[in-house]
Amino acid sequence: MATTTHTFRIEGMHCGSCALLIDDALEDLPGVRSTQTTMKQARSTVELDPGQNSPEDVIKVIEELGYRASPLP
Repeated sequence: MATTTHTFRIEGMHCGSCALLIDDALEDLPGVRSTQTTMKQARSTVELDPGQNSPEDVIKVIEELGYRASPLP
């Protein structure tokens, strides 16, 4: 299956646990193949199956956790 990789700027993280919380939530999203969130860079990189979800779905999950997310080029 072909996947796409998307990077998002994350605002509102305060510690490494915030990054782990985001990764755990994104890993539960169907079609997410991998995720890496870093507080230091305030970014999350997500590899997903575009047939199962979209970057907007990723943003929704992150924002439901109380953070702000926006796509990076």
